[in-house]
Amino acid sequence: MTLGHQPTDDPPRTSRRSRTLTAVVAAGMLALTCAAPVHASSAPAVPELRWSPCHEGFQCATAKLPLDYRQPDGKKIDIAVVRRPATDPTHRIGTLFVNGGGPSAQIDPTVAQYATLPADWRARFDVVTFDPRGFGYSTPVQCFPDTAAEDRLLADLPVPFPAGAKEIAATREIWARFDRECVQHADLDLLAHNSTANAARDMDLLRQATGDRVLNYLGLSYGTVLGTIYANLFPGKVGRMILDSTIDPVRYTTAQDDLPTYLRLGSDRASASALNSFLDLCGKASTAACAFSAGTPARTRAKFDTLLARLRRQGVTVEGPLGTCGYACALAAVPLRRVAQWPAGASQLQQLWTATAKVGAATAGPAPKAEPEPGAGPSYYTGQEQTLAVLCSDSPNPRDPRAYEAGARLARARSGPIGLTWAWPTAPCAGWPRSQDRYEGPWNARTANPIMLVGITGDPATPYQNSVALSHRLADARLLTVDGYGHTALANRSACASAYETDYLLTGALPPAGTVCKQDDAPFPEPAAR
Repeated sequence: MTLGHQPTDDPPRTSRRSRTLTAVVAAGMLALTCAAPVHASSAPAVPELRWSPCHEGFQCATAKLPLDYRQPDGKKIDIAVVRRPATDPTHRIGTLFVNGGGPSAQIDPTVAQYATLPADWRARFDVVTFDPRGFGYSTPVQCFPDTAAEDRLLADLPVPFPAGAKEIAATREIWARFDRECVQHADLDLLAHNSTANAARDMDLLRQATGDRVLNYLGLSYGTVLGTIYANLFPGKVGRMILDSTIDPVRYTTAQDDLPTYLRLGSDRASASALNSFLDLCGKASTAACAFSAGTPARTRAKFDTLLARLRRQGVTVEGPLGTCGYACALAAVPLRRVAQWPAGASQLQQLWTATAKVGAATAGPAPKAEPEPGAGPSYYTGQEQTLAVLCSDSPNPRDPRAYEAGARLARARSGPIGLTWAWPTAPCAGWPRSQDRYEGPWNARTANPIMLVGITGDPATPYQNSVALSHRLADARLLTVDGYGHTALANRSACASAYETDYLLTGALPPAGTVCKQDDAPFPEPAAR
């Protein structure tokens, strides 16, 4: 669930702005570089957190932290922090830092989803999160005067991926213009130091500011990268750390065959496997349980292929969240991250199936591009460049824009159409400004306490093999396997996994080696008989 965040695996379908950089995102300008570990002549000062009430029951503060940890007494940036005090202060253990994934702003989503954390965690820990540098209420990465200006530049960007030579050429040109805007107008000092490694250094200063001797931490999806880097920069300060739906840090930080980040991680293959499971299980279910079922797995897969072929010829307009939908949209319409949403996703596919059978009727056919739905939205600047500032800093990506087209061909060949959604998200990295502070190992520092990893066998975004790999890379880690589907165990209920996680957070006890838990939610439950 990533605490309400929309990571770059499954794009939300409510606006072009939120869909542009998907999983869940030019022309070469400046090369990425890797820097040695930061060495400073003096330790950075621990910030004072002056808490004030906010968000109905939460407390907010702003920390002044170094922009560049090589110069800890130099320029400072703002890091916004929020906490919810433990509901049982008498039995409080300490602070639990949370990062729900992304990379993205954390405060608003965590506040909104705080109640979904297990009650025992909320009782025994102050829950704390912060908007990482570049995001949200913290000092932002900003390439445009406002979000409307960015939206205008990206208005014609094909999403979630380009289809055909014309759209590929448009994608290259739009991202090249985007990168030039960032080089000309963004704070290049901030871009140079906007790495996850520096976010980990920020988090260690915040740990000290909250008075905690060690860091207790929950990281989901991309948040596992932040946790892994922290564990290797500050191994003696690791308390109880849960990394849920992990990313293999070696694949994330090491170039391979000129592949974009998500293809190195194998996210395309994971999504293809999950989609096949979705269609097979749908085909075994009745249409009451799975509206898209064609009666057997084979016929349901063939029905999906036919739907995609129809949409390649002609997009349709349907009522509801999909609006105007074509080939690429249909691939994004399947909510693979949340098993509980699979029946709703099947209903959306069936809606498209019905509409494509009526092409030429009043309810189908080409239509104007959907406009973003009105809404209050966040009070701070949001832009695609904020996520890119982290991804392009941390992870090597091709500098030749043509490499992403080659990556798309590879992803299509090995993973089918859904693989295309993973080939393009980091295309803007081709022309991204240089970064100075990327961390690329080592990954096996001996931590003060063991780390608990959680991996789902059918994860569509961070393949289960990533969790297995990380369990071997870290010096002291235990992997809890969840047999099921979806992205993050927190988003896909398992009472078994939750019990082990709670026991670990409260007592430090790890599950027995090789433990496998089942999920609570069946993918397509049959309606109860009346």
